[in-house]
Amino acid sequence: MNTVRKLADGTEIPLIGLGVWQVGDGRECEDAVRWALEAGYRHIDTAQVYGNEDSVGRAIKDSGVPREDIYITTKFNPSRRDPAAELEGSLKRLGVDAVDLYLVHWPAGGPTRAWAGMQQSLERGLARSIGVSNFNVDEIAAVLALGGPAPVVNQIQFSPFEYRRTLQDVSERHNIAVEAYSPLGTGRHLGDRALAAIAERVGRTPAQVLIRWSLQRGLIVLPKSVHQERIVQNLDVFGFELSDDDLAALDALDRTGGTGIAHEHPWW
Repeated sequence: MNTVRKLADGTEIPLIGLGVWQVGDGRECEDAVRWALEAGYRHIDTAQVYGNEDSVGRAIKDSGVPREDIYITTKFNPSRRDPAAELEGSLKRLGVDAVDLYLVHWPAGGPTRAWAGMQQSLERGLARSIGVSNFNVDEIAAVLALGGPAPVVNQIQFSPFEYRRTLQDVSERHNIAVEAYSPLGTGRHLGDRALAAIAERVGRTPAQVLIRWSLQRGLIVLPKSVHQERIVQNLDVFGFELSDDDLAALDALDRTGGTGIAHEHPWW
């Protein structure tokens, strides 16, 4: 199985990235990013509202991994006015000249409000790709109707328990890749009995099964952990496959009816 995906703009994104939502700025974040890079991750996902871009930048700089080998995502805080100006601040905190992917974090003020500034960020070379996060079908359609560079990614909460088939289908129809954040349900999904039974049968952890499900369902996936052992385990998912029966059993755990967006973040 490939470990990268080509996006609609021709760039490539690693299929697994380390998410750092709710990871404290400072040692905790620096350690998590460092451990991830040591384990072989080459994709780090942060955001302006996370407040830990400085730590991500320090860990990347100290890792010894060449900048060109690391895919960095950050997200525009839409409570601010100017995406390009805010990205300039992110670049200083991250210690890089450009990010690989810049997302509108959520559609505050309407789905199209920030898009001209996102396109400006792309045109100025501050970001290599642009996209959105937490956008539903209608919000994606509104952005696409503007014309010009389109989003290449929609990052949403996604797992067997939040299996948003309709949103994924519409996104993919428009060549917008879906990224899954909170694929482990911030840990709350890991004790599910059906999931545990599959994990035991295939000899993997419940987290590995959830990540593998995401990959086999065509997603880019962003597991988060601050524990070194789990960070390593979460990347070790390319050496096995879930059967069709296992996939169907996991699909049946969906609680969304296949649609919708979960506004789980406290700043909504």
